[in-house]
Amino acid sequence: MPWLILVLAIVLEVCGTTCLRCSQGLTRLGLSLAAGAFYLASVAALALVLKQIEVGVAYAIWSGVGTALIALIGIALFKEGAPPVKLLGVGLVIAGVALLNLYGGAR
Repeated sequence: MPWLILVLAIVLEVCGTTCLRCSQGLTRLGLSLAAGAFYLASVAALALVLKQIEVGVAYAIWSGVGTALIALIGIALFKEGAPPVKLLGVGLVIAGVALLNLYGGAR
C-alpha cells in the first residue's frame, strides 16, 4: 500500500508543477491555488509513505520520477526542446529509480 500512496504523491506533485507552469508566473489565481493544493496533498501523501519506506528511497523516487515526468510533459505538452542530452538525463533518472526499487527500502 505505501507504494501506491507514493505513486499518488508523485502524480499530485506533477499536477502541481504543471499547474504552476500554466499559472503564468502565479498571475492566474485559480491555477496558482490549484498548484498549492496539489503540492500540499503531495507532501501529505509523502509523509504517510515515510512511515513505511525509508526516507532516502521514498524521496529519491518521489523527486526523481516527478522530475522525469515533468521533463517529458514539458516536451510533449509545452513543446520544450528534446535534445539528446536532455533525454539521456531523463533516462538516467529513470535508471536510478529502477536501481532504488531493486535495492528495496521497505521496513
